[in-house]
Amino acid sequence: MLSFAVLKSPGHYADTLKIMNEPEKLDRGLGLIEATALNMTFMVGIGPFIVIPFIIRAMGGPQCILAWVLGAGLAAVDGCVWAELGAAMPQAGGSYVFLREAYGANSWGRLLSFLFIWQTLFQAPLSISSGALGFADYSKYLTAKMPVVRFWLHANTGRAGEALANYNRTVALLLIVAAVVLLYRRITTIGKISTVLWVIVLGTILWLIYGGATHFNASRVFTYPTGTWSFSWIFFAGLGHASVQTVYSYLGYYNVCNLGGEMKDPGRNIPRAIFLSIFGIAILYLLMQTSILAVIPWQEAQNSGFVVSLFVERTFGMYWATFATALILVLAFGSIFSATLGYSRVPYAAALDGNFFSVFARVHPTKHFPHISLLALGAASIFICLFFNLFSVIRAILAMRCLIQFVGQAFGLLLLHRRWKAERWPFRMCLYPVPVIIAIAGWIAIFVSTGRTPMLASLAAMSAGILVYLGRARLLRQWPFQEVVG
Repeated sequence: MLSFAVLKSPGHYADTLKIMNEPEKLDRGLGLIEATALNMTFMVGIGPFIVIPFIIRAMGGPQCILAWVLGAGLAAVDGCVWAELGAAMPQAGGSYVFLREAYGANSWGRLLSFLFIWQTLFQAPLSISSGALGFADYSKYLTAKMPVVRFWLHANTGRAGEALANYNRTVALLLIVAAVVLLYRRITTIGKISTVLWVIVLGTILWLIYGGATHFNASRVFTYPTGTWSFSWIFFAGLGHASVQTVYSYLGYYNVCNLGGEMKDPGRNIPRAIFLSIFGIAILYLLMQTSILAVIPWQEAQNSGFVVSLFVERTFGMYWATFATALILVLAFGSIFSATLGYSRVPYAAALDGNFFSVFARVHPTKHFPHISLLALGAASIFICLFFNLFSVIRAILAMRCLIQFVGQAFGLLLLHRRWKAERWPFRMCLYPVPVIIAIAGWIAIFVSTGRTPMLASLAAMSAGILVYLGRARLLRQWPFQEVVG
């Protein structure tokens, strides 16, 4: 079982903390409950509610559940990688620190950690913007019921498309501003807010599962189209495209690693938060997808823009569908809230290390959080919302993260295992290195499945990042242009 393995004593971990302390002290105010809450609210968000129709369409029937299982499996093996690295290096920045230490702080690690920051400049705002744009798109279920809106759209038929596009951008922009305002406070207060959002997440999904259980139609779930299990190239192509969407819905189980410098007892709580998030959300997703298929025929579900709201209409009625949509929008906001919090710590970590603009290392004098990094990330996310649509953003997110972050740090873990002694690892995965190898293969497959355009765009961004790094390194006489002494 790929879960909790060796968790060393707090006394052992105290030595690690002495080494890992940042120059400007962050408050270690997050416990296991708050960390798990932040992870799970990040993971759920608007993602599963908007991608379910696309997953069903890609697979062509109820066998779409297989894509959710595949996504959970990749998250589980990759979670082992994050758990080991996060417990061993509990600092703000997550992957930035992992890549730097794995490949050498004064050699290749400097380049790879810079490339991670470089991709984060694009990927983090893309991730936050996808949640905000998804929120705006799904909120149309509610606004379309307003008589004033219906009358206006009828009177302005020729301009409706432009108006709806501007509506999405405006709502997304206001949502990001609201998230930044709520995050502009101490981490202990943020932990309490995240716990409230987590309760709403669990309550909403459990309510949906209850609706499916009380209106269950087995023939809809277990009746497959002819030729479903032929395992042809069409089947695997569909599974690949569907898995891109399910993996997107699982992203966020590692958010706690970005907040490593603010975790209590991180050697124990980081791995636990990761695995509790993955297995808890996987069970909820599988039950929710099964519930929807049991109530709405898959042929209808694959074409619905508001499939969960339609599901609640069929099970509880129109009034409750409106209420459920409002809850889904709360979940979407919770994901934006958690994502913005976690990603804001990445430029901060790089700035502390001298590998990014020093202004991002500033910590708020009384609230003790990296406020410049938070504000800059919010501004970049707003910019993305103004120029991109939702589903181009989803594929771009995955393509940009696969190689440097996920594959790069998995290889890095293999390198660290060769250099570090056992006592450097507060947590050890079972069956090492099998989960690491599976994770590497899985992320390469996901990268290919994102499609030609996102792949080429991510490679172009990586190439541009290498050129920027080399130019900056030459100017500052850093690796590989540093002067050789002696």
